[in-house]
Amino acid sequence: MHDLLVQEWGFELPEECVCDSATVKYTDFLLATASGKVEGEKFPGKIATPFEKTKVAAYILGAMAPCLRLYVFISKEIQALIDPESNHIYRKWIDSFSSQKFEESAMQIEDLLDKLSISLTGEELEVIERLYHQATKLGVSFFSAQPIVQQTIVPFSRVHDHAEYNLTIFCDFDKTCTSVDSSALLAEIAIRTAPKADVSGGETQLARMSSADLRSTISILSGQYMEEYEQCMENIMPSETAGEFDYGGLCKALEQISCFEKRANSRVIQSGVLKGLNLEDIKWAGEHLILQDGCREFFQEGIKNENMKADVHVLSYCWCGDLIRSAFSSGDLNTLTVHSNELAYEEFTTTGGIITKMESPLEKLQAFNDILKGGSKEGENLTIYIGGSVGDLLCLLEADVGIVIGPSSSNLRRLGNQFGISFVPLFSGLVKKQRELSEGGPSNWKGLSGILYTVSSWAEIHAFVFGS
Repeated sequence: MHDLLVQEWGFELPEECVCDSATVKYTDFLLATASGKVEGEKFPGKIATPFEKTKVAAYILGAMAPCLRLYVFISKEIQALIDPESNHIYRKWIDSFSSQKFEESAMQIEDLLDKLSISLTGEELEVIERLYHQATKLGVSFFSAQPIVQQTIVPFSRVHDHAEYNLTIFCDFDKTCTSVDSSALLAEIAIRTAPKADVSGGETQLARMSSADLRSTISILSGQYMEEYEQCMENIMPSETAGEFDYGGLCKALEQISCFEKRANSRVIQSGVLKGLNLEDIKWAGEHLILQDGCREFFQEGIKNENMKADVHVLSYCWCGDLIRSAFSSGDLNTLTVHSNELAYEEFTTTGGIITKMESPLEKLQAFNDILKGGSKEGENLTIYIGGSVGDLLCLLEADVGIVIGPSSSNLRRLGNQFGISFVPLFSGLVKKQRELSEGGPSNWKGLSGILYTVSSWAEIHAFVFGS
């Protein structure tokens, strides 16, 4: 099929085919799997018994299935984007791989893989899972390795030369990087480590509430916060939707959010619920904090990627910077810079106070601008901000590329819509910008356009910035 298409395009087929490294890696992987050289498996000599043959057949299909599924998925995505009436040079290729016949072939292999897997043990199923994931990575690497012969806007790491551009990645923390809110986690640590009954503090121990009193006080503070937050959101929401992007009006509205957040933090300090926490307990909780799928890998790539080495900053309302730093303490991520509030300590025990540094959208924006102004590198700044809460709105808009992620972004979108902000799925936004570039338009990104891009996962952001 490929040979016929190449001949139709008017090219002579070479006598010898030289494969690129990405193709060689996948074919070597398939051949190794077919011969039984699979990580976690040791076959005694020749594969002879019916069960061994069945198991190897399942492994082979586990290594093949992702490639076919990728072809189906990618070709259908492309087909949905092109004009049905166009005589595109790759039309037959796209039609072939997105056809019902080809999808049936992919489904047939997947069905057969399911049937062969029925008799396998849990450990053997884990082997298939690893093979499937490895095959998927190799398939993505194959597509990423293909030469790009036209000017493109993605991936960032290829398009923007790091010698000319300084990429700075900014990110929120709570519900953007994490699955839980840091304030709830700190409250849980306080309750878990509190005495069962009231204990008076000695010379080296700060007086603490009992766990029951803590739980009651935290519940009251949380309920009051949510009630006042919803009321504040209603107060700042314009009665009519802005006809166009109204940045000035949004800034004025968010000043009220700033006042609300400062009052809420003052109540927490006065209540004493954060008194008596041990620094080691906080660090342990941070180190074991589960981040969103793909978040850690994204930042590791950004810090180590030689094509575009990025400066990475976390901007957060979190009460405790030590918690964030502990969450990113492993591997290369200790070079990531954290900007947040800090708990006050007496030796290694919290006093209940908060050293407030970032309590509002305006303070986040100030930190964002200060970081860019303080940069010592030469070249043009290129900024990406990733967030999902109302407090991120101004930074998202100021960044060259503002990306909205996370389950807590509903209020952000509701408020943004009222002030004329457009929320565009990242993929469709990239397709539009690529078409504009192909038609002679500009390839640059710019902040304060009133457009924010939405994603459903960190994998989308990773593909956008780094290509795979």
